[in-house]
Amino acid sequence: MSEAILRADRLTRTVADKALVSEVSFVVNQGEVLAIFGPSGAGKSSLLRLMNRLDEPTSGTVLLEGADYRTIPPRALRQRVGMILQRAYLFRGTVADNVRFGPRQQGQELNDTEVRELLSGVGLEGYEQRDAGVLSGGEAQRVAIARALANRPRVLLMDEPTSSLDDESKRQVEETILRVMREHRLTLVIVTHDTRQAERLASRVLLLRDGRAENIGTPQELLHHAERALR
Repeated sequence: MSEAILRADRLTRTVADKALVSEVSFVVNQGEVLAIFGPSGAGKSSLLRLMNRLDEPTSGTVLLEGADYRTIPPRALRQRVGMILQRAYLFRGTVADNVRFGPRQQGQELNDTEVRELLSGVGLEGYEQRDAGVLSGGEAQRVAIARALANRPRVLLMDEPTSSLDDESKRQVEETILRVMREHRLTLVIVTHDTRQAERLASRVLLLRDGRAENIGTPQELLHHAERALR
């Protein structure tokens, strides 16, 4: 039986008297892909940012492998629960510099073989010395995944990571996500507006509306609800 790795417990975030997220509770099991769906303004990205304390909840909390995440130093938490944004914000320098960034913050230095293996795992063999500033959108997003993996996370959070990509780049990034999930035995929470992408990637879907969890189930069970919610 799968074990819960993340447990959101009545997560709430209120800003200027407006509830962006309201008492959302759910469980994500080890090795699962959970997709978060909902119409524009439903609070999907706000909820995702609460999952590793990029934003602070007004009330409620998250348990990471049974531990209240408020007891974990933020930097350590964000290594264990990595975030991939809609647009890959890479640092100046080479691709290898970007991959090495996280471990360097902890006083660790990845050797050339480790960097090469991480890049190979996302389909970017031989990219170590390329300028990060001249990559295509799909290449940059795969570097962002490799950079997150360098921290040896337990969970990855992804906020519409393919929404700005063309169809071919989207396909490559999706294949990378599935390969990384399998090889690293990761757990993934992904915000996506693409119902077909949820079918391809997710084992369950959480429907969000007006900051509240409306339903949760398999993509097949909830697809028609999700399509209505996105209208």
